[in-house]
Formats: sequence, structure tokens, C-alpha cells
Amino acid sequence: MLLNIKSYIRKPEVAELFSYAVFPDDQSVEKTVSEYESNEAWQLYGYEDGELLVGLAGYEKTGNEVILHHIAVIPENRGLGYGRGMILEIMTKEKPERVIAETDEEAVDFYRNLGFVVNSLGELYPGVERYRCVYEVEEEDEN
Repeated sequence: MLLNIKSYIRKPEVAELFSYAVFPDDQSVEKTVSEYESNEAWQLYGYEDGELLVGLAGYEKTGNEVILHHIAVIPENRGLGYGRGMILEIMTKEKPERVIAETDEEAVDFYRNLGFVVNSLGELYPGVERYRCVYEVEEEDEN
């Protein structure tokens, strides 16, 4: 179950999860945290397994789309369905027509396996190819 964690965004375990979704230095994590704090439209949810925060998903809903800004799962819990579960819960909550994410090559297979259509955006940063991942929600997917 997703829990709104925006109110405790400054906790170390949230910063650790952000470090898996952005360049893992203090400056990048701080910039990301500040973006969530200053933008009311950006939602931040975490997934707890018992007392352990195992993942987070940050997004905004614009019209009929959910733009997934960040998703991360602690390394020892990857491959257990937490990322997929967070995206499905967001889709159930927000009922979008489409979900959009931008990612690097490391996460492309994760999105493809969920049914996202993946297209290269080219090298947006020196030496780093980025990808746009789009999932078109069908009516039966929402139920």
C-alpha cells in the first residue's frame, strides 16, 4: 500500500531512495527534494514492507496523464514486484489515460516488461542516452 511520504521527505531513508533515482550525490538529491517541497502538484508516495521503506514513487497528474518523475526500490528488494505495484496503485488512484516516464538504459527493461512503449530520446546528457516510456491505459486496466 502506498503512503504519502511528502511530509517526511527529509528523512534519511527517503534521501537514500532518491539517490537510486537521481545522480547519487548530495547536491542532486537535495535539488530533487527541493522540487517536491516547492511544487504542490508533485506527489510523493512510499511503499513500506513492515517498518521498512522499500520504495518510493514521485509523480504529477496533468490532465489525463501521470508523469512519473522518480521511482526507486532499495537494491535488496528489487525484482520482488514493488516497482510494478507502485505504478499499478498510482494508476488505480489517479485513473490516467496514459503514464509517461523518462529513464536511462538501466531501467528500460523494467518499463518494457510492464507494457510501456519505449523510444530513445537520444543523448540528452553527455554520454547518457535517455528513453521516453509511455503506457496507454485501456479501460479494463483501470478496474
